[in-house]
Amino acid sequence: MEELFSEVLQVNVRCRDCEERKANIRVTIELQLATSPVHKRDLLVRLTDDLDPYFLFNLSISEEDFQSSLKVQQGLLIDFASFPQKFIDLLNLCYSEQESDNPRFLLHLLCQSAVLEGPANFSVVETNAFKHLNHLSLRLAQGSDKHIKDYLAVCLSSLKAEKQALEMKLKKTEEDLSRQLSYAQQTLSEKTKELDKLRSEWTSQSSSLSNRHTLELQSEREKAVELQNRLQQQTEQLRHDLESTHKRSTQELQSRLTELEASCRELTERKYKNESVIRDLKIKLVGAEEECQRSKQQVLSLRRENSTLDTEVHEKERVVSQLQMRVAVLEQEIKDKDQLMRRTKEVLEATQQQKESVEENAESKELQVRKLEATVKSLSEELIKANGIIKKLQGEVRGLVGKIKVKNTVTVSQEKILQDMTEKLQSVEKDLQSTQQQLGTRDEQVSKLKEQLELMVQKLNESREVLKTNENVISWLNKQLNEKQLSRNPQSTDAVENPSLVSTTTGLRAKFYPQTGKPAVSPGATADVTPAEQRAVQPANRLIGDYAGLDSKYFERRDDSIPVYGLPSLLHREFPQRTKPPVASAYFSA
Repeated sequence: MEELFSEVLQVNVRCRDCEERKANIRVTIELQLATSPVHKRDLLVRLTDDLDPYFLFNLSISEEDFQSSLKVQQGLLIDFASFPQKFIDLLNLCYSEQESDNPRFLLHLLCQSAVLEGPANFSVVETNAFKHLNHLSLRLAQGSDKHIKDYLAVCLSSLKAEKQALEMKLKKTEEDLSRQLSYAQQTLSEKTKELDKLRSEWTSQSSSLSNRHTLELQSEREKAVELQNRLQQQTEQLRHDLESTHKRSTQELQSRLTELEASCRELTERKYKNESVIRDLKIKLVGAEEECQRSKQQVLSLRRENSTLDTEVHEKERVVSQLQMRVAVLEQEIKDKDQLMRRTKEVLEATQQQKESVEENAESKELQVRKLEATVKSLSEELIKANGIIKKLQGEVRGLVGKIKVKNTVTVSQEKILQDMTEKLQSVEKDLQSTQQQLGTRDEQVSKLKEQLELMVQKLNESREVLKTNENVISWLNKQLNEKQLSRNPQSTDAVENPSLVSTTTGLRAKFYPQTGKPAVSPGATADVTPAEQRAVQPANRLIGDYAGLDSKYFERRDDSIPVYGLPSLLHREFPQRTKPPVASAYFSA
């Protein structure tokens, strides 16, 4: 149901044996869609009175009634599609001219009875100086009790909805006004407090000034009085200013209230329009759902027919294949018969050559030939019958193929929908596969990183072990070298007497002062050293001379140092271990 027009118009009402009177009547025009499968569109005209709820006149004009009766009787030149808009234009002209003294367009409601009961004629009349022109006349029927009840129920529901909306708006406006009033009262109280503070300050200042200057100057008392007067005037002016600002704020609040009321009215109008649009959309949705259900039922029936036809086609194909097999068998038999005929012809030729010698055999052969010809004739007749059957089956197959084509068009449309769904599923599966591949690559990266971490930890452990061995070797070498140098150096007594030459600090620090010339070796020491040891000691002395005076930080273990993998083997190779126990020293433990 679509509402096209709804306005209160001034109508001249005339009954039989009664004077003409003017009444304010609401004219509503509605367009009803899809009431029945025969009537697609109906135009509803309703006359109601806002003051009299029992006043109701209705008229329903279908497209067929308009074409057959109304257009022909009143000589209208328009179609049913443009008739509602033209009728609304005439009513708008009447509405625009109803307040003038001499209106050009008038609305008349004529009733044949003494009271407004039964059918009535509603007409749009144009007046001029010559005559009254009747543009349109509609015969309305008075509403029955059911129609009046329905109309009153609709009015009551709309009034209830309006009442609820107005109550909600009133509550909101009351809350807003109470908040604004409380805010204004708070501001007023704050301003009065400020005024009191100012007065107290001014009075305290004036009293202090008067107390100070009473002893010094009596003439200042008059000035103090004048100052008090001025202060009172200023306070009065402040009070007047505050009152004026309060009045302005109240006026602004009232203007804002009026604006809010206007906006509320606009919102109610929008709400009613939106409700009408929602009703139309609901009606359209119901129609669409019905069409969808019908299409679903048709699809189900077509699927069933398609399945039955498929079974029929399979049966027909099976029969055709059986018949083709029979035809192939018959053709093979005909070929065999042809071969027999050829052979018989050859035999006949041979018999003709031997005719003179073998006449008795010729008669028997002729009998056989006749029999064979009879069989050939019967076979040819059977072939003709088989060809007729094949032609009939081919015609039936063609009919079935046509039906299958019709059903294939339906199935193709369904297959397109299925293809779209499968494409969507494939895209989703591709996304899943890509994410799974990404997860797999990330898992591989994580495993590789873990393996690298384990390798690095292993290398670290190996480097630490190598460092430990290197430190042990270096400490042992230092001990050995110190012992040998102490045993061979003639100045060992000086070193003992001068403790500054030897460092007794903890760790691996040791200072050596190598000799530039050949060392003086005691005969007791040379006796203990073998020639191989002498050769090994010479490069060791060179190394000690190169690294003499190094700090212990160069021998300390560091975590970030690079492991020297070939150092232990090189040192063992250059400095072979002695089986002889080392000589005890006073400064280095053995």
